[in-house]
Amino acid sequence: MLGLLPFLVEAQQKLISPVQHSQINGINVFGKPIDQQTRCVHWHSELDIIAIKFKCCEKYYPCFSCHEEEADHEHQVWPKEEFEQKAILCGVCGNELSISDYMSSENTCPHCESKFNPGCSKHYHLYFQTGSLNPMTP
Repeated sequence: MLGLLPFLVEAQQKLISPVQHSQINGINVFGKPIDQQTRCVHWHSELDIIAIKFKCCEKYYPCFSCHEEEADHEHQVWPKEEFEQKAILCGVCGNELSISDYMSSENTCPHCESKFNPGCSKHYHLYFQTGSLNPMTP
């Protein structure tokens, strides 16, 4: 069994290696995507199919960690008064959703009906202004 370990590790690394370039519906996705549906080296379940446009740079990234590892600046959260901005990209159909539409979507793309990861709501505070005045508190 131990003889297979190096092979399995190498196979897993190949499965979650970033693609050279990711573009969905003509929109570039930065960071470390591993496929053409916005999954990345950090989050790659069947439901991890959105990219988020970061307020600070107006670029789409699959996740917060991708932005932190690639960007040369601090992230900014979207203020509530800008929740009508299109800042969510469905990796399946390429439809852009406003933040409000995404948050009220019940984890389903309103355009193609693909299911989004419901666990992403635990990270809203990293991307969007939440009820707290302290941006580090959810």
